[in-house]
Amino acid sequence: MISQVFILSSQGDHLIYKDFRGEAGSDVVSVFYEKVTALTGDQPPVVMSHGDLHFVHVRQGGLYWVATTTSPGSSPFTIIEFLNRFSALVKDYCGSLSEKSVQMNFALIYELLDEVVDYGYIQTTSSDVLKNFIQTEAVSSKPFSLFDLSNVGFFGAETQQSKVAPSSAASRPIQSSREQGGRSEIFLDVIERMSVVIGSKGVVLKADVEGEVRVKCFMPSCSEMRIGLNEEFSIGKSQLRGYGAAVRVDECRFHQNVHLDEFHSNRVLRLCPSQGEQTVMQYQLSDDLPSAPPFRLFPTIERDSGGRLLMYLKLRCDLPSKSAAINVCATIPVPKGSVSLSQELSSPDQSAELKLQNRAIDWKIPRFIGGTQLSALFKLEVSGLSPSSLMEVGPVVLVFELPQLTVSGLQIRFLRLSPVQPAPSQRWIRYVTHSDSYILRL
Repeated sequence: MISQVFILSSQGDHLIYKDFRGEAGSDVVSVFYEKVTALTGDQPPVVMSHGDLHFVHVRQGGLYWVATTTSPGSSPFTIIEFLNRFSALVKDYCGSLSEKSVQMNFALIYELLDEVVDYGYIQTTSSDVLKNFIQTEAVSSKPFSLFDLSNVGFFGAETQQSKVAPSSAASRPIQSSREQGGRSEIFLDVIERMSVVIGSKGVVLKADVEGEVRVKCFMPSCSEMRIGLNEEFSIGKSQLRGYGAAVRVDECRFHQNVHLDEFHSNRVLRLCPSQGEQTVMQYQLSDDLPSAPPFRLFPTIERDSGGRLLMYLKLRCDLPSKSAAINVCATIPVPKGSVSLSQELSSPDQSAELKLQNRAIDWKIPRFIGGTQLSALFKLEVSGLSPSSLMEVGPVVLVFELPQLTVSGLQIRFLRLSPVQPAPSQRWIRYVTHSDSYILRL
C-alpha cells in the first residue's frame, strides 16, 4: 500500500507530489531529500525509514522517484518495481525523462497517477489499458520531424551513418501518432555494454557483455510482431547449432509476453507489442568474446633528462575497417604533484586536458576508424618526481560507443508484422555497443 508518490529533481525541487491516503504531511518531501543528501557515497540505500514512515526510491533520468508507505506488510520489491514501471510509463507518454519534460507535462503525469494508483493500491501500468482513459496530450520541447537528419545518432550520440533514424525519433510521446496523422513506426534497438580488463602484457583478464533487445512501438494496433534472430544463435555451450559462425550467449531472459514456440526451431520471437517501450530479451556473455576486444594500448612511460614524466601512448582500434568508434575518451591517472601538461597528438581532431582536480589526463577522440592507430605524447611536469611516481600512472579507463555494431554478433534477420498493416509503416533497426567498464592496465 502506497501513501504518497513524489518526484524530485537532483537539486531537491518538488516536481510532482500526490498524497493518496493523508497519512503523512507534505514535509516528508524535505525529510527525504535531507536524508538522501546527508548520506555519503553515490549510491544511497533504496529503502530508508523516518519513524513509522518508509521511503522507497529509484533514480531515473536524473530524478528521484519516491513512494512512501506506513504499512509494515508492504513489499519494498513491489514498490521498487512499481516505481520503475511508472517512470517507464512517464517516458512513454512524455517522450523522455528529464526535469524539463516532467515540468512541461505535469498535468499528464497527475492524470497518469490518478489512473495507476487508487487510494494507495496499484491498479495497472499497462499503456494498452491506460490509452483508453488518458486524454491529456504530451507537450514536447522540440517538434519531431522524421526528415530532420541534421542530428543523426544513437541515444544522443552523433554518428556518421547516413541511413539511420534521428535520435529524437524514438523519444517522442506514444500519443503523438494522433497529432501526426497516425504514422506507424517501430524502433528495435540491440544495445550491448562491455566490461573488459586487459593486463599490462596485453592479456585479456576479463571480458563480459550484457545486451538487450528493446522495442518501442508507435503503432495504434499491431496483433503480432515476429523478430528473427541469427539462425546460429545458441544459449550455453551445450546448444551449439550446426557448423556455421555461431552467436553464443551464456544466459538469456525473455519478456513475459514473448512466445517461444518458434524460437527453438527457427530462432524467432513472437509477441504482441503494446504502445511504448519494452525490453523483449536480455542476454549475457562472459569471458569468451567471438572477436578481439576493440582497443589495444601500447604505452611507454619514462623520465626524461629535464625531470619531466614522458608518456607515449599508442592506441589501436581493432574494429573492421568499415566500422568506427565515436566519442572515445581515455582517462589516464597521473602522479600526485602534477602541475602542467604539454602534448603532441597524431591528428588535429584529438584533444587532451589535464584535470588537476581528478589527477588525470582526458584524451578525447571524436571518431576512431577501425584498423587504424593513433598516438599521443604527453610531457608532464611533476613536482617531486621520483621513481615511485611512475607507479601512480594508470590504469587507463576507456569510454566509447560503437554504432551499428554488436560485440556478440547478434543480428536481426527480419522484423515482420502480422497481419500486414493497411497503412505504410516505418521499421527502424539500430545497433549500438557502449563501454560499461573498459580498463587497460599499464
